[in-house]
Amino acid sequence: MSGREEMLERVRKALGHPLGSPAPVPEGTPEPVGDILPATEQGDLVAKFEEELQKVAGCAYRAATLPDLEAIVRRILGASEGTGVVLSRNPLLSELGLKERLEGWGKTVAVWPASSGEPVTAEDALRFRELAFSAGVGITGVDIVLAESGTLILSSVTEGAQLASLAPPEHVALYRRRQVVGSLEEALERLPVPRDASLSSPGRAVVFITGPSRTADIEQILIRGVHGPRELHAILIDW
Repeated sequence: MSGREEMLERVRKALGHPLGSPAPVPEGTPEPVGDILPATEQGDLVAKFEEELQKVAGCAYRAATLPDLEAIVRRILGASEGTGVVLSRNPLLSELGLKERLEGWGKTVAVWPASSGEPVTAEDALRFRELAFSAGVGITGVDIVLAESGTLILSSVTEGAQLASLAPPEHVALYRRRQVVGSLEEALERLPVPRDASLSSPGRAVVFITGPSRTADIEQILIRGVHGPRELHAILIDW
């Protein structure tokens, strides 16, 4: 008998169960189910995402026009600490002209210095890292929005370094309706990584973000912002 089996037999004996018997199932225990989360109905997935995001202390917005987006971002920046903003290389941010708009508002802006597939020098990477940790706000796009848990999924394929979403105290993520999926299975299918483990992956980092960073390691007191942003804002670009 192995050490593990001896340990389990001692536990059974202490609980008063016959030696060699399987662990008892408490009366009234429901039958096992295949999915941990109930299936999300294919209705308004954006509304479901917003509902779940707010449950984990995230903030959800909808911008139907460019002026709407400007008003939302200005409000977030107005409440943030510092004037520095770092942007990922997500094409949506360039499409919206965010860098130019932010600079026009008097913000100091840094953008991840390379497009997808381009090399980044150690000097450029270090400089962006320094700016990310000193910035008040980081703005990114997303790869996928997972409605069933209120989760944003970002990869280094589209964002470059993940520092814009992890280092500043406030993270603003922009997404479009077509990026929202109902289940984790759908999200995994969409991830921009190869299924064959023998193939190299252009996206070495994938981050799942469900609400602001939080921990209760010290005396079970919940504190936000210890291991990442203390505020998370998700804005639907709905035009």
